[in-house]
Amino acid sequence: MKKRISVKAESKELLRLETFSDGVFAIAITLLILELIQVLHYNTKNSLFRLLVDNWKSLVAFLIGFLTILICWINHHLVISYTQRTDNNLFWINGFVLLVVTFTPFPTAILAEYLEEETHHALAFFGFNYVMMSVAAYAISAYIFKRLVKKTGSDLLYYHTLLYKYSIAYTLVAFLVCFISIPIAVVLYLVLFIVFAAPKRFAMMLLKNKAGK
Repeated sequence: MKKRISVKAESKELLRLETFSDGVFAIAITLLILELIQVLHYNTKNSLFRLLVDNWKSLVAFLIGFLTILICWINHHLVISYTQRTDNNLFWINGFVLLVVTFTPFPTAILAEYLEEETHHALAFFGFNYVMMSVAAYAISAYIFKRLVKKTGSDLLYYHTLLYKYSIAYTLVAFLVCFISIPIAVVLYLVLFIVFAAPKRFAMMLLKNKAGK
């Protein structure tokens, strides 16, 4: 009976963590569109077409910011799905993940505002946010793998964690490249988007590669 109550309490705590996290992700995405709407206040009665052309940077930044937060949510949901229980440390680590997510609209606004005038610095500032995202993703994945799941049957989570670990070094390199070559940095970030838009697929590739050796 006590075990049943404990399992029910753990499920409730996990549900609260997921619900709160989903709400933060939703708010962060909403803040992106509010930033985009601001361009309407600076419209000097130009045509709609002229307004969109003049503010293409804001539109591109919104799209990048939206995809960034969406991909973060996909990876967060995937990692959390491996655990059936929580502890106090997980709440704090999850809080760090949400801190990085809620910060994302700010570098997105910086990117939109300074994309043309200070391209290298604007992209680097936004790129540093990716470094922090990689650290946060690795932190929560590694903690769940080490403390909150059984080692048997968690091989795929191990490779998710390994993928996030690799991404820390990758995003640091991409961040430094921002100061050297914008086209190369953009290509690096596109690859990053592709990999983490389908994290399970690439983790499976690592798993199969290991099994084939």
